[in-house]
Amino acid sequence: MTDKFSKEIRSMIMSRIRSTETNLEIQFRKELWNKSIRYRKNDKSFYGNPDLSNKKKKTVVFLDSCFWHGCDLHCRLPKSNTDYWEKKIIRNRKRDQEVTQYYEKQGWKIIRLWEHVHSGNR
Repeated sequence: MTDKFSKEIRSMIMSRIRSTETNLEIQFRKELWNKSIRYRKNDKSFYGNPDLSNKKKKTVVFLDSCFWHGCDLHCRLPKSNTDYWEKKIIRNRKRDQEVTQYYEKQGWKIIRLWEHVHSGNR
């Protein structure tokens, strides 16, 4: 099945998908800040690029979106180029597992929150 958008329009659409400063991330950070919980955001020195981190507490937080991380409840793959998207989501989930295992071996607390848990899309 071909894409219903031209290559240029699809490129424009995809370029607007943010990996940082998402509504979910901003909301969650505001809640933490209001509870006097301090953190660093998107610190590239950490393995796996956690959304939030705290070295003193040895804690990393990942806010996983339902689409990009393959939520069993809400991930709906596009109808075009399905082979690509299936492989992409599988790779993302495998990487998530590797990152989780890395921090567990280091003795860190790792928190993974799904987008639907925080946004109420149950």
